Amino acid sequence: MVSSPASQRVRKLPDERRAEILSEAASIALAEGLERITLRAVADRLGVRPGLISHYYPAAEDLVIAAFVRAVSEEREELFPDDGTPLERMAHLISRVEGGGAQELTRLWLNARHLCRFIPPLTEALLGQEYLDRNRLTALIEDGVASGDFEVADPFAACIRIWVAIDGVGSYVNNAESFEYDAFRRFVTDVAEWSLGVRAGGLRAAVDRLEDA
Repeated sequence: MVSSPASQRVRKLPDERRAEILSEAASIALAEGLERITLRAVADRLGVRPGLISHYYPAAEDLVIAAFVRAVSEEREELFPDDGTPLERMAHLISRVEGGGAQELTRLWLNARHLCRFIPPLTEALLGQEYLDRNRLTALIEDGVASGDFEVADPFAACIRIWVAIDGVGSYVNNAESFEYDAFRRFVTDVAEWSLGVRAGGLRAAVDRLEDA
């Protein structure tokens, strides 16, 4: 009988290992919350010793902040696709928000805003990500003005109104029971329609087409 050679641990390149650690931490952030990110929790998921995680992230706080940025950045790409008309892209964003597709992301933002009281460096990261979100949404609105989909004098003002609507509805994400009243469930759509100068029912129809597809 020929014995098999002893298995050897694969030594990964530093950038590869760091990316792997960050990916797992971001996954924990979305699924369980930023408070659940610990060196041991990430190590257990990767099947390594906590000391390896601390080699790349000596302070657990740094890993928490990096995980938040990673998770939010990846989800941003899901919210803002490049294909489709501006109206269709806006409908996609709203459909994910109102349809629950961005529920984990909504919880993460709510979680991060709360933790900013106790982790001051997280505030800077959060403000940076808010800035990027506003830029993406403002650019989308500007595209819609150029194409004639939207009639807006101040795209940035419209952006702020829509984000406030999204955050306002998102503040209820942890409620035990859903509130199905139409004025609440379609609040973001209605605010966006008004803010973007879209004819009454036009954005609702675009959102409904996505949800029915």
